Amino acid sequence: MSKIFEDKRILVTGGTGSLGQALIKRLLSGKNGLPESVTVFSRDEAKQHYMRLDFAQQSKATDEIIFENSKNRLRFRIGDVRDYHSLADALRNSDIVFSAAALKQVPSCEYAPWEAVRTNIEGAENLVRAVSELRLPIETVVGISTDKACKPVNVMGMTKAIQERVYIQGNLRAENTRFIAARYGNVLASRGSVVPLFIDQIERGGPVTITAAEMTRFLLTLDDAVDTIFSAVEAALPGETYIPRCSSARMVDLADVLIDGRDIGVEFSGIRPGEKVHESLLSAEESARTVMGADSCYALRSMLPELSAPVTKPALEGEFSSDTTLMSRDELANFLKQHIPEAIGQRYLGS
Repeated sequence: MSKIFEDKRILVTGGTGSLGQALIKRLLSGKNGLPESVTVFSRDEAKQHYMRLDFAQQSKATDEIIFENSKNRLRFRIGDVRDYHSLADALRNSDIVFSAAALKQVPSCEYAPWEAVRTNIEGAENLVRAVSELRLPIETVVGISTDKACKPVNVMGMTKAIQERVYIQGNLRAENTRFIAARYGNVLASRGSVVPLFIDQIERGGPVTITAAEMTRFLLTLDDAVDTIFSAVEAALPGETYIPRCSSARMVDLADVLIDGRDIGVEFSGIRPGEKVHESLLSAEESARTVMGADSCYALRSMLPELSAPVTKPALEGEFSSDTTLMSRDELANFLKQHIPEAIGQRYLGS
């Protein structure tokens, strides 16, 4: 990958989240070019404060390099994507924008749907509107999406599906800015994900709760997610959505591997409001518009005629679902040993 971020001014909305912090660490490492600045835009001053401390207290050599880079480059701004004026002001003097701000917890969005609309849809519209109306010289905007935006059955997925469309349509409103998206599944061990939940339940003596015996989910590492986003920045055409080719697992297998023979029970609690048994990253209808993208990603072409390029031979036939790319139990165990955080690995999986 080229030095695509060299001397760029980068804004990350929702930058204090798990994905945001992984993204920022990679940016500050200089691996893909060292940015002139990286600005975190979010509404929680406490999370920004602890993020500053986290970057200042790294002990590994590579992290020390990141902190040295961050002292002059990492910046913080308080604001909310729901507030057009604060967002528009933060967007000034930016070259690349990663839009990661979202309400993403499925149950929370089910019980507060309008709040999800305001953040996930209105926030995206505020960003596109600011770039368009103020004619901001932003090169690229990347909307960070989710597998739940594909064939959505819950509020979170519905709002993220519309968010994707808002960003893609932004190409017609701000012709000098490239609007693209990245869509991926569950990030392993991120805040609010299933692995930390299962481990916490195991440490408390169980039971481990699974909603349904047949449930499957895509599994990616934070690095996989960042790789997908960066591949989109480097190669995506305006209006394209990048999707990683990734594996998935049964939740019963995930629980079994983490329990690892301990006397811990498993309970099936039933499907929660808005929850799917299997997730999809690409629907059967979308697969007709897929081509091979960069670095093991699918590129989903826009439905808008003004942005679409012909797809003579789709890269994918049929739906890309979490029940079709399943890892075996042994493959899952090896995947977890390789990728779950070191602190977890010391207690689990024989590491």
